[in-house]
Amino acid sequence: MQQPRVVAELEIDLASRKEEELFKWFLACLLFGKPIQQDIAERAYLEFVRAGLVRPDAIIRAGWNELRRLLDQAHYVRYDFSTATKLLDVARELKQRYGTITGLLNQARTRKELSCRLQEFRHIGPVTARIFLQAVGPVWYRSRAALRRK
Repeated sequence: MQQPRVVAELEIDLASRKEEELFKWFLACLLFGKPIQQDIAERAYLEFVRAGLVRPDAIIRAGWNELRRLLDQAHYVRYDFSTATKLLDVARELKQRYGTITGLLNQARTRKELSCRLQEFRHIGPVTARIFLQAVGPVWYRSRAALRRK
């Protein structure tokens, strides 16, 4: 998967550094992290966006049955049960440990530290962490370095 192209195609504005945009990319990475066709993962992501599930709270409120229904609707069928569970677990853990995706990013001072923190989550391995970092890393860490110089 070519991250900059996918970020643009999904209309995610990482450069804004807004919480919702960062979480959208995190969600997309969780969906793209499974061995599934890219167009199916993209369809699933768009279903979540249409349903307004672009924040951890919204995913938690939606619940497992609704997540599975949306995944099925996008033909994400082979992994619908495990992915619904994964999304709920990760959203809960993110809320509990960091509050928000921005909270996670603020606590990780380097890309390497962010990769390690991401992989501490149940259900997130090196592939998902790498996908997330390839697009967020340049935006987040370059911006933070520029802010420190001011």
